Amino acid sequence: MDGVSVGLVAVLALVLAAEFVNGWTDAPNAIATVVSTRVLSPRAAIVMATVLNTVGAMSGTAVASTIGKGIVATSQVHLVTVGAAMVAIVLWSTLAWRYGLPTSESHALVAGLSGAAFATAGPAALLWEGWQKVLVGLIFSTFLGFSGGWLLILAITWLFRKSAPGIARHLFSRLQILSAAFMAFSHGSNDGQKFIGAFCLALVLGRVLPEFQAPFWVILLCSVVMGLGTSFGGWRIIKTMGMRMARLEPHHGFAAETAAATCIELASRLAIPLSTTHTINTAIMGVGASRRFSAVRWGVAGEVVAAWVLTFPVCGFIGWVMALLFARIF
Repeated sequence: MDGVSVGLVAVLALVLAAEFVNGWTDAPNAIATVVSTRVLSPRAAIVMATVLNTVGAMSGTAVASTIGKGIVATSQVHLVTVGAAMVAIVLWSTLAWRYGLPTSESHALVAGLSGAAFATAGPAALLWEGWQKVLVGLIFSTFLGFSGGWLLILAITWLFRKSAPGIARHLFSRLQILSAAFMAFSHGSNDGQKFIGAFCLALVLGRVLPEFQAPFWVILLCSVVMGLGTSFGGWRIIKTMGMRMARLEPHHGFAAETAAATCIELASRLAIPLSTTHTINTAIMGVGASRRFSAVRWGVAGEVVAAWVLTFPVCGFIGWVMALLFARIF
């Protein structure tokens, strides 16, 4: 019993570490554009993102249920599976942060959990129902993000075509604070919930919870930990997303954030886990491409896309290896 308790505490600590990294590396996704357009200082933007990420994570549990019950069969896995997945997330996300690349903790979580589950019990441990939602999330984050940003900036450009540039800039400098707040909240409502789901899955496997549910204390704990991670948001990723990928003005930032946040919030209410990183990145690409195709620095975008593509196989492989290693040790 003591061994099980110690193991459970260790796995829960790893989940919180991954949640901290989630806030740390994904915080720039919510505030990159509002910082790069100089509407808010980095410090003010991070404070805002910290608070609204926390509030967003407490706004529901639909995505948490998808992660906790829909990706792997609880009857086929154990605590080692969850612990191995969390190690994969922390290792991969930290490595990508070192090079200033925004990664998807959503895809890292799903891939790491699946790889570890495959090592634990084979294909029978994977649930197609949850993976369907992950694939739908890819459509949301890629196509809806890009087209939403592209269409919204075209509409803004047409509506304000006769306005003086100074008036439009002043207006959207104010509006972008609201869109950045919306983006931070939506990030919490989707990404924050994913690790609440992982935490509750560990509690079920550790026989603390009789069935999957998300107690308020778990929601609060994970939300606060993600908020703390957000307060350490990395300038490297802000620079990549908000400055290197495309040159942005306040109305561009408003369009990208509003389009991305709307997609994310819709996905959250439909219990679809999607990548906030992908969504805001593709929205920025859509906004940049609306001016002209060459307005997007596609070399930088290519580096970001490469990180997206690598996340699934790398985290799946690390999760698989760590699950086998932990099984031998413990």
